[in-house]
Amino acid sequence: MRIRVKICGITRLEDAMAAVQHGADAIGFILWPQSERYISPEEAGRIVKCLPPFVRAVGVYVNSDKSWVEETSAAAGLDLLQFHGDESADFCSRFHLPYIKAVRVRDGLDLLQYAQHYAGARGLLLDTYTAGMPGGTGHVFDWKLIPAELPLPWILSGGLHSGNITDAIGQTHSSAIDVSSGVEVAKGIKDVNKISAFMQRVRSCEDV
Repeated sequence: MRIRVKICGITRLEDAMAAVQHGADAIGFILWPQSERYISPEEAGRIVKCLPPFVRAVGVYVNSDKSWVEETSAAAGLDLLQFHGDESADFCSRFHLPYIKAVRVRDGLDLLQYAQHYAGARGLLLDTYTAGMPGGTGHVFDWKLIPAELPLPWILSGGLHSGNITDAIGQTHSSAIDVSSGVEVAKGIKDVNKISAFMQRVRSCEDV
């Protein structure tokens, strides 16, 4: 089965094109102004216009107001919304675009209940819990905390890079991956060699 990959935190056209060239299925844009990987919706829109068909543009939000999500998603030409904060299921479903909901995994969190609560989502993005940070920490979580069966599709995230992605897929059997810091040389600046190495490792897992 083909493993889907989103390369997130894109801020430059050349990085988006490198991601696409190496087989990424989706490009993620951080539309949360407090992030060091923030990109303006206008610049994101210029990149989105250069993406080939069937590569999805995903906008990442953290506790944003409804008007900001509406305005920026339209300006950027997004295909999918990703909510990475404390947004309610009701809030996430108010938009004309489908959404995925990020959850920061830690001991004591009931992922089955969480998935049921966000039943309207296209999927859950499982990320690492770090106090005071909504994501992008570069750290992995304990993959054993993922239930054998979740009622929603899910995406593995959190500290993934070419050195651990083979183990990550082997242990979790994830069919969707999200990577950001693991293919960077600086926050928001991707490295084509790291992208290439990461994607090669992902594709090698499909042949097992």
